[in-house]
Parts: sequence; C-alpha cells; structure tokens
Amino acid sequence: MPSTFNPWPIFFEREWNRNWAFLVGFAITGTLIAKFSLGLTEEDAKTSPFVQRLKR
Repeated sequence: MPSTFNPWPIFFEREWNRNWAFLVGFAITGTLIAKFSLGLTEEDAKTSPFVQRLKR
C-alpha cells in the first residue's frame, strides 16, 4: 500500500501558530463571562436596571 501525503498536521500547526492568541483570549473571556453570569442571583436580577429594562 503506497503512503499518501497527509496535509492536515501541517495545516493545523500553521493555523495554531497564527491563531493561538485569539483562541486563548476567547477561552479566557468565555470563562470569565460564564463565571460572572452563573454568580448572579435572583436578587441581583431584581435590582439590576439592565434586567428591568429588558424585561417585557
């Protein structure tokens, strides 16, 4: 069976080198947003002017 060239490892390495900062920043930002969002309570929502404005 002949060996065929597999371009995927080269592609992923090149893209990782180009995009690692964006991906790490995206992960950190998502983690912080999830942490703060899950930390909100019903009392916080009742007193928040932002939530009250969006409630219909």
